[in-house]
Amino acid sequence: MLRVYRYQYRLGLYLIWRNVPAESEPNKGVHHRFPQNPCDCGPMLQLQLPVTQPIVECIPNFSEGRRPEVVDAIAQGISAVPGTTLLDRSSDADHNRSVLTFVGPPQAVAQAAFAAIAKAAELIDMTRQQGEHPCMGATDVVPFVPLAGANMEECVEMARALGQRVGTELGIPVYLYEQAATRPERKNLANVRRGGYEGIRDSIASDPDRAPDFGPREVGTAGATVIGARAPLIAFNVYLTTADVEIANKIARSVRHSSGGLRYVKALGMLVEGRAQVSMNLTDYTRTPVARVVEAIRSETVRHGVAIHHSELIGLIPQAALVDAAQWHLQLDQFEADQILETRLFAAAQPPDFIEAVAAGKPTPGGGSAAAHSGALAAALVAMVARLTMGKKKYAAVAERMAQIVAATGALRADLRAAVAQDAAAYDAVIAAYRQPKESDAEKTARAAAIERALHRATEVPLQVAQQAAQLQALAVEVAESGNANARSDAAAGAHLARSALRIAALNVRINARDVNDQDAAAQWLRQLKDLETRSSALEERSVKREM
Repeated sequence: MLRVYRYQYRLGLYLIWRNVPAESEPNKGVHHRFPQNPCDCGPMLQLQLPVTQPIVECIPNFSEGRRPEVVDAIAQGISAVPGTTLLDRSSDADHNRSVLTFVGPPQAVAQAAFAAIAKAAELIDMTRQQGEHPCMGATDVVPFVPLAGANMEECVEMARALGQRVGTELGIPVYLYEQAATRPERKNLANVRRGGYEGIRDSIASDPDRAPDFGPREVGTAGATVIGARAPLIAFNVYLTTADVEIANKIARSVRHSSGGLRYVKALGMLVEGRAQVSMNLTDYTRTPVARVVEAIRSETVRHGVAIHHSELIGLIPQAALVDAAQWHLQLDQFEADQILETRLFAAAQPPDFIEAVAAGKPTPGGGSAAAHSGALAAALVAMVARLTMGKKKYAAVAERMAQIVAATGALRADLRAAVAQDAAAYDAVIAAYRQPKESDAEKTARAAAIERALHRATEVPLQVAQQAAQLQALAVEVAESGNANARSDAAAGAHLARSALRIAALNVRINARDVNDQDAAAQWLRQLKDLETRSSALEERSVKREM
């Protein structure tokens, strides 16, 4: 735990988000690797800023822990996807296993996970894999965990969409587990992975119970992959002042739930580096706190004439779990979470409510930002209707198309949410350019150039918003026509919001086109705008006819 505190200063407020470690059963001493220098946290620090879009965590486990160059290639594939941040990496040579932890918006995380699975399939041959940890694939297991602004349902959809893509494009059998499981017996990872690579290889074609959710009923060199969605867990080990592994086994049996011990605790006893260890996965720290588990182990050690030597954290841990442990041991009965300095700082860094910011009487955010905000709401409504259509037998014929629409609106929603701030920043730059000095000829020239550049940027943002709004209007009309009839009014609302976003953005484009010196560029903007408005009007007619 000391290593977590050591880096908490640099990790800062990110630990408020519920980050979790490896998917193992239990972790069997996987060694966590923090940055050697706290300053090496890199882009992780950017995530301390207020969250403007949903954040999902992914913790893929790979069946390779002895070749750093292979893990490097997989990690590079993840980091190459814009929007993702690689938070943690750990490898264990004995287990021949590596675990990577990364976060980002749902679409980016799903793409990074696919890239990682593809690279692992290319570089890891399961016919040659040897290691202590049970495994069935080059990419063994890929859990998605909802963090800020995300929910479990979204992670389930991500898991299923990724599974389908991996099965179709990479030809890898995929099994869904935990909250994404399609069969009750597959919720438990141990059930899915039973028999390992060889067991799956030998039975997948003939045993109906081993049929994958996606992909072929045959196993290649990449093996099979388990993909799912779950809540956070904590991988935590307690070392004893003895080398007698039987004592560790007895203590593990006394604390794990399957043997009548504490709920939400999985535990095994083992010998690690010459010392007996109780290795655990804590699957719900909110119901069985870390401190309670440690105290239970401490009580058992007294019975066996030994003591706790030290404890070990594998991967990342939610800050709330550490706060709970501190409150327990310091007996802070009246403690409140907002007494933590970093918590107050995080709250102070939150941006003001958008609607209140618009009403504040300042030049920005203004109409352009409102257009982007309206477009983002339209995207949300279209996604909602598409999701309400998926999974319904009545609409099975359009299920695949609805999944595509969910993905498309997710990207548009993220772009439009970003455009809210981009539009405000662009207009702030126009104001700043007009305020530049204009006493000398040189100053006048520089000022005119700055104004021209700022006006171009202040036009590009709303023009892009208009283009995206037109796309959303078309998608809204489509889901209104072929999606869940019970949500038709929501689809219509999305279409009207998208058209409003386009018309508002068009106002800004026209105003700026009038003021720029480059009238060729202005003419091109206006031609694009006219085309968008023509398409939008046609869609409006379709939408109105359906509503009548």
